[in-house]
Amino acid sequence: MSIPAIYAHRGASAHAPENTLSSFNLAVKQNADGIEFDVKLTRDGKVIVLHDMTLDRTTTGKGAYKNYSFEELRKFDAGSWFSSDFSGEKLPLLEEVFDAVGSKLAINIELTNYNSIGDGLVEAVSRLVNALKDSSRVMFSSFSARNLRKAKFLCPKIPCGLLTMPGITGWWAREITVRSDVYDALHPYYRDVHPGLLKKVHQMNKQLNVWTVNDPDEIKRLGGMGVNMIMTDDPALAKATLISAK
Repeated sequence: MSIPAIYAHRGASAHAPENTLSSFNLAVKQNADGIEFDVKLTRDGKVIVLHDMTLDRTTTGKGAYKNYSFEELRKFDAGSWFSSDFSGEKLPLLEEVFDAVGSKLAINIELTNYNSIGDGLVEAVSRLVNALKDSSRVMFSSFSARNLRKAKFLCPKIPCGLLTMPGITGWWAREITVRSDVYDALHPYYRDVHPGLLKKVHQMNKQLNVWTVNDPDEIKRLGGMGVNMIMTDDPALAKATLISAK
């Protein structure tokens, strides 16, 4: 069995607060091959790493992130909700992630401006990626085909992965949309992955990268099938599971 790449979903988020430098650094220690995380644009045009549209779940802030400047967002604690061990953790900038782990891990940047398409996020991220000395281990992903088309135009050398919704909702994207030359990979929900889909994607010379898998039996199934990459909250568990299944 070939072992797929293991990407830490929002970092090693089973053991550290998601989308923080602590979570990304832990992914390095757990021997992840890469990390996946979400980016958004602050009120003053900075690219921050954050999943939700609001701050309440993962920070001490309240309300919509878009109402705040970066300096205002920086005042909030993004770690204590997970554990007091991470009290004082801050929301990181994209360039801080590059500096911290960019030479150690591959990086999958999810463009998540789904409620504000056209806000300049893709352009801002593309400028930062194009400024890197080495962007060979960067890729973009998004549920938005528009985001990915724009990213491919601005950063033609950076691979793009089309995220698809689970079940029937994502059927069109999995079966039809992915045939476009814009996308280098399909990123489906793991329960939608079967040998026929994998064969079709590989016949198009694209990768099949699945999200988000934490169950050892599913990790074994997908690894045995031959998917290219598995996103997981627990990269150490995923690595150990795949090694034991060889």
